Amino acid sequence: MQGLEISNLTKRFGEALAVSDVSLKIEQGSFVCFLGPSGCGKTTLMRIVAGLEQATEGKVLFDGRDMTRVPTHERNFGMVFQALALFPHLNVADNVGYSFRFRAMDKKQRDERVAELLKLVDLPDMQTRRVDQLSGGQRQRVAIARALAQEPLLFLMDEPLSALDAKLRDHMQVELRQLQRKLKITTIFVTHDQREAMTIADKIVVMAHGKVQQVGSPVDIYRRPVNRFVADFIGQSNLLEVQLLSRTQVQLSDLTVEVETVPAGLKIGQTATLCVRPESTVLTPASRGTPGLLGKVTFVRDLGSTVEIFLNVAGREVLASLPPATWAPMAQESEFRISVAPDSATVLED
Repeated sequence: MQGLEISNLTKRFGEALAVSDVSLKIEQGSFVCFLGPSGCGKTTLMRIVAGLEQATEGKVLFDGRDMTRVPTHERNFGMVFQALALFPHLNVADNVGYSFRFRAMDKKQRDERVAELLKLVDLPDMQTRRVDQLSGGQRQRVAIARALAQEPLLFLMDEPLSALDAKLRDHMQVELRQLQRKLKITTIFVTHDQREAMTIADKIVVMAHGKVQQVGSPVDIYRRPVNRFVADFIGQSNLLEVQLLSRTQVQLSDLTVEVETVPAGLKIGQTATLCVRPESTVLTPASRGTPGLLGKVTFVRDLGSTVEIFLNVAGREVLASLPPATWAPMAQESEFRISVAPDSATVLED
């Protein structure tokens, strides 16, 4: 298999288990996000791939070569970290071209290659600028260009955008994804930000307590979470107790809900958790007499592109999300019947 393969990887720090029996296959040219809360093991896993930490058990292979004990400097993996670690005493050109000092390149070749890299990251004619004269976004681009100067086989980034303000961060996410697609470098990006992962990744690896919870495309992770942790961590969710009626139907109070399927490990008749995304929650004014759960509006939050409606349903909070044009004619209502769009809810395994 071409690309990165992580096989039964475990890392212990004394008695603490940081990574627990992780196995992954990352295809050549893909953009993969390790996603999870602080302490879930995602950074430790990336550092093992980079060679900055040694695994207690397991292997790391790249293009079939066992890299588990290969020193970091011999792996030819490019790395960008949250702190960036640019050299403050060097200008932009010298930062980007630092690795060229150790290659058989004359000054003209180095200068041409630095100019190419700076143009690639949209920083032309910035060679002589000092690092302390750059904005946060510009420093990020310099760090990326410096890592790309190594012509890496694998690109590793550990929360490199977390220090940026929200608008610049969104902009850099798009730029970074476009750059990766252009260069087709296999990339691992570590983040705790679900929106960031959903924006840039081909595949997301959701982690918790040192273990992989789910691996899939952003759409799969969002629409078909496999357990309560993933459903709660990725996006907003209504997690509701239901009874299983069949492999395609569940009972939510006095409402029958159609689902795509029930996990094989669950038995008909038992209780389970149903994940309903806010945008899949259908509201009808209670005065119309439509069947559904009765909910009373407790709070409305207008976010511009969407309107979030919080409802009390027999003591439980349910969140609905509607386009402004849909909500406007119902805005004066205080009670609604709540139903679920067919095949838009997911029964969770745990």
